[in-house]
Amino acid sequence: MSHRAGRHFLQIPGPSPVPDSVLRAISAQTIDHRGPKFERIGHAALEGMKSIFKTRQDVVIYPASGTGAWEAALVNVLQAGDRVLMYETGHFASLWKKMASKLGIRAEFIKGDWRGGADPEQIESYLRADKAHEIKAVCVVHNETSTGSVSPIAEVRRAIDAAGHPALLMVDTISGLASIDFRFDEWGVDVAISGSQKGLMLPPGLSFNAISAKALEISRTGGMPRSYWDWREMTEINKTGYFPYTPATNMLFGLIEALRLLHEEGLDNVFARHQRHGAATRAAVREWGLEVLCRQQGQESGVLTAVLMPEGHSADRFRATALQHYDISLGNGLSKVADRVFRIGHLGDFNDLTLAGTLTGVELGLRKAGVPHRKGGVEAALEELETPIFAEAAE
Repeated sequence: MSHRAGRHFLQIPGPSPVPDSVLRAISAQTIDHRGPKFERIGHAALEGMKSIFKTRQDVVIYPASGTGAWEAALVNVLQAGDRVLMYETGHFASLWKKMASKLGIRAEFIKGDWRGGADPEQIESYLRADKAHEIKAVCVVHNETSTGSVSPIAEVRRAIDAAGHPALLMVDTISGLASIDFRFDEWGVDVAISGSQKGLMLPPGLSFNAISAKALEISRTGGMPRSYWDWREMTEINKTGYFPYTPATNMLFGLIEALRLLHEEGLDNVFARHQRHGAATRAAVREWGLEVLCRQQGQESGVLTAVLMPEGHSADRFRATALQHYDISLGNGLSKVADRVFRIGHLGDFNDLTLAGTLTGVELGLRKAGVPHRKGGVEAALEELETPIFAEAAE
């Protein structure tokens, strides 16, 4: 391919663009992961991730994608034949359920329409009907990357408690963490799952489990046969700053730099920035005369916006046109919404000017692809951006 001037706009909902200082940190010379210098690196990464999950409990780090952390979460606390309750928020909730079923877990879905987050009232009703407390866990996706919908995790916890049910609360926050507010301890989460390539502004390659004391105790005597994913081995040696097997050393260098950037901006400001960009993007979509997939007011994501195409028009053809002519990558629709939806990522190392360029690329692409729309979406977004809503004080 011949050289294209300017930078490529990677506006999928993750992997997200990596800041230059994080790339430089990753490029440092590899060090001995058993040597004395690594102890400081290990402690900094592990303790730093506690600050992002907002927990004092254990956090473990795997060299893996978020899918690996999904599996780790399941095999450490559940056994084949156990019942778990999941909520169908979209494609990734469905994939997590598929994984659970492959492991022999009896995963039960509360059906959703892919246009909003999990409904705490339905979860409470389902649990109240489980008089024998056979359901061992409730598994919910925090930010559903396929639809742009956010589930109210604190309300889900209250629903479990209101039902008087002992089920663990397990949360996938792979695309939510470090982009929208997440409070592991305060919200009473038992296991949280995340990955490096979204709000943490790193390449793919690291995954995380945050673990409550209750979940960790269950893992000590229960769970499935496991080796690589075993929390027990990880948490014991992590106390020293080291890992039971070779960690992704250079990715940990990058993680520490990414954590520094997030705290320098202030987590509340990071969350406000994402919410602001989500609101501006939705303003553009409405002005174009298109429809946002998430229709549950208050549950729209600050990480991405999923947009429904007009009837008879291909989302994939539009995305290909935008990429060919304007060098912008947009997310595709997945499974049930394949070719019907495109997704605009507005997460990570991202500012107002990046959003303006992104939405300009989308509007140009709509025009070039012959997708029916009104003009003025970019202008509507700029008007939304005129009033900053950053938190007054950084953390």
